[in-house]
Amino acid sequence: MTELLADTTYQAFEEVVKRSPDKPALIFLGETFTFSELHSMVLRFAAGLYEIGVEKEEKVIVYLYNLPQTIIGWLALQRLQAIPVMVAPVYTAYDIRYMANDVGAKIILCMDTNVSYIMDIFSEVPVRKVVVTNMVDLLPWWKRSFGKGFGRVPMGKIPSGTEFISFRELMKEGLPGSLPPFRGSPNETAVMLYTGGTTGFPKGVPLSAGLFLYRIVEWAKAVEPVIPIGEGITLLSAPLYHVIGQMDGLTPLLVTGEPLIIMPRVVLDAMFDHIHRYKATRMFAVPAMYRMILEHDRLDYYDLSSLKYCGTGGDVLPTEVANRWLKKFGIPLYQGYGATELCAAISLSYARDGVPPEGAAGKISPGSKFRLVDPDTLNPVPAGEPGELLATSPFAVKAYWNKPEETEKCFLEIDGEVWYRTKDIVEIDQNNWLYFRDRSVDLIKHKGYRVAAAEVERVLQEHPAVIAASVVGIPDEKVGERIKAFVVLKEDIKGISGYELTKWCKERLAPYKVPQYIEFRDMLPKSKVGKYLRRELREEERRKVSES
Repeated sequence: MTELLADTTYQAFEEVVKRSPDKPALIFLGETFTFSELHSMVLRFAAGLYEIGVEKEEKVIVYLYNLPQTIIGWLALQRLQAIPVMVAPVYTAYDIRYMANDVGAKIILCMDTNVSYIMDIFSEVPVRKVVVTNMVDLLPWWKRSFGKGFGRVPMGKIPSGTEFISFRELMKEGLPGSLPPFRGSPNETAVMLYTGGTTGFPKGVPLSAGLFLYRIVEWAKAVEPVIPIGEGITLLSAPLYHVIGQMDGLTPLLVTGEPLIIMPRVVLDAMFDHIHRYKATRMFAVPAMYRMILEHDRLDYYDLSSLKYCGTGGDVLPTEVANRWLKKFGIPLYQGYGATELCAAISLSYARDGVPPEGAAGKISPGSKFRLVDPDTLNPVPAGEPGELLATSPFAVKAYWNKPEETEKCFLEIDGEVWYRTKDIVEIDQNNWLYFRDRSVDLIKHKGYRVAAAEVERVLQEHPAVIAASVVGIPDEKVGERIKAFVVLKEDIKGISGYELTKWCKERLAPYKVPQYIEFRDMLPKSKVGKYLRRELREEERRKVSES
């Protein structure tokens, strides 16, 4: 069985390094880094960060793709007891300005292709140092030269000035002997992730070391009967700025001591090739990814038989996809249910339980607690009835960062414990299997991401021609939901097109948050107190889908 002899994330990593120093830790673009090599790089980079002023509890933005540098940066910040703030590399200056100011970030780890965004806002944020890297920084010189020479690697330039520092140089100059003593605690924040906000601004979710370790241990236990601990190879398909990527990417490095295959971006043929070549045994992806895999016309060119555990979450798994996968590969898709605020999955499908019941999104994890309540009264619902899920666990998140109003809406204290309101309607049977029934009206699930309708509405309403906007999700079997915006223009405005508003959104929102459809209306449905009723628009669109 999986055991963890550590109280903090960094101590967990050091225990794995002691146990498996010469075992592969990371596999990236054909290069392998052992646990001892990774440990050495982490210490050198931590020393470099310390020398440029990173302090305990300081929040540092990690604005990178899935790279070895992302892992090194994450672990180095754990060593310094600083807090990585994981940010999607597809975010623009608009998002980075908000997040840097929200957490007071003085230092950013950034892709060279994104430096221009930082330069655009440098005078508006507290950032004083930008550590810049690229996709091939840690590859051998000949691979770097080949990639650059043949234009195979996106490249940007490091600006002149002392504010901008090369990742390679900072790691080279770091002296591990200069590091301060490590005195971590399970109550300290290990990482901060951002999630959608009902007021239109993303919310920082601080995840403690104790909660993070509790969840990754359960993540590891889920696979034990089909993949003995220490014998697995994980292919990371989820981004490390997402809570699923955090779980899947850090479990091999902090718990099981197994290789992690990472790719800067997921390309299906490359994914298949890596599974085939390295005999990957497990992966975790959103349902839309599994549908894409099943429908890929070159799927049968590769041998994926090494996969023993394929997990899924972030959205409802269509029964049709689950059945096709089981028939094609002879193994089930193991579904889980969770949220960033719960540090990923409060329920997991454990391999020891066999093929999950149809529609089940896992069993409640041991140690987690739940209540099902009426969403209006918060009174318990009768046994066997669906209700809004309230959840808590050891070292639970108790508040959003710097968002007291959002905290008051989403967290409750009951009998001395803090519970998170998921605002999702679920059923839980006598065996603790969880069945998802309906989601919060304020969140849209697109390609596994939670998109806050209010955030998209806020951006649209900032356009000088827009007087009102409502945003809803339209059911779509391939991506979960597509984003549709209903817009009312000011009376004296003419000639504004959907194309112009889409362009406006693309300049201010991550690509997955941009509406796929924009419909202009003379008015939007409102409640008696003047609140826009997304529900009516959502029901209208769902009727159209069901009738088509």
